Amino acid sequence: MNPTVTRALKHRLFWPIVTLLGLLVLNVAVRPAFFSIRLQDGHLFGSLVDILRNGAPTLLVALGMTLVIATRGIDLSVGAVVAISGALACSIIAGSADPNSPTTVLVAVGISIVLALILGAWNGFLVSVIGVQPIIATLILMTAGRGLAMLITEGQIVTVNSAPYKVIGGGYWLALPASIIIALGMFAIAAVLTRKTALGLLIESVGINPQASRIAGVRSRSIIWMVYIFSGLCAGIAGLMISSNVTAADANNAGLWIEMDAILAVVIGGTSLAGGRYSLGGTLIGAAIIQTLTTTVYTVGIAPEITLVFKALVVIIVCLLQSPALQTRLGSLRRRPDRRRPDRRRPVTTSTGGVLS
Repeated sequence: MNPTVTRALKHRLFWPIVTLLGLLVLNVAVRPAFFSIRLQDGHLFGSLVDILRNGAPTLLVALGMTLVIATRGIDLSVGAVVAISGALACSIIAGSADPNSPTTVLVAVGISIVLALILGAWNGFLVSVIGVQPIIATLILMTAGRGLAMLITEGQIVTVNSAPYKVIGGGYWLALPASIIIALGMFAIAAVLTRKTALGLLIESVGINPQASRIAGVRSRSIIWMVYIFSGLCAGIAGLMISSNVTAADANNAGLWIEMDAILAVVIGGTSLAGGRYSLGGTLIGAAIIQTLTTTVYTVGIAPEITLVFKALVVIIVCLLQSPALQTRLGSLRRRPDRRRPDRRRPVTTSTGGVLS
């Protein structure tokens, strides 16, 4: 096999890219106008634009989840933080004298983001300082967070009528949905901070061996604390997007199962749950796969009730194709000689006239 092809097959992003392209081709086969994009009233519209806009919250949450997983952690509370952030912002705006005031919206957004940072810091404190297992520490907030969001909204679905707030999740900047620009901006910031500085190397070292990193002088507790704060920030912004898009805060359903989609996006993107090396680009592709898969389910006509089953099957297939153990076995099968083929080697005659077999 060509060495270039072999290297491509072994690349961690090969199968995710193939999966994404396959889903796009399937959508085109079902709906030929799937790739069409039109400009109307200075705004871009189309199925691809919808996928990017609807997938922006998942990408944001997955960005924070990537860095948390890289440190051998997990954050199950991001869905609750999404609900809390949206509930607090909508409650402040709905209770203000002028919901359409940009100042009111900025204050609501600022308070919500600060609360999301505090919640992320709480998770980081439990994990890095107290030493609670990440899955338990974040499960506490995952359980209590929905209740906190219900307390903020007083058990009601809070609706808002605010044009400035609507821009975050449903508005447009430079002809593109604002949510896409915000998500890509956060992605660019994370990429620069982790790949153009030593921060990314420190995160990977903590994930590979926290004890050795601490002995080498790396402040592993500070690194772990920081990634959970960043995860809370990303979830808070995603909560603002979701509530802004629907102009309402639903404490029960906002961000429901988004933590699972984020974890799946990270794993599909090639980041190991065991910590260490991670791929932000892979997470971007993984988030695109998750959202494209959801769109495909509706395009093909699969019943929404089995969406999660269909999604799980695709994820299992991608993860199996990425599995090093499976790739090793397939490689050994390709290299195994055919035992049924007769031995055509020329016999060797000895000096006494015998023949060596």
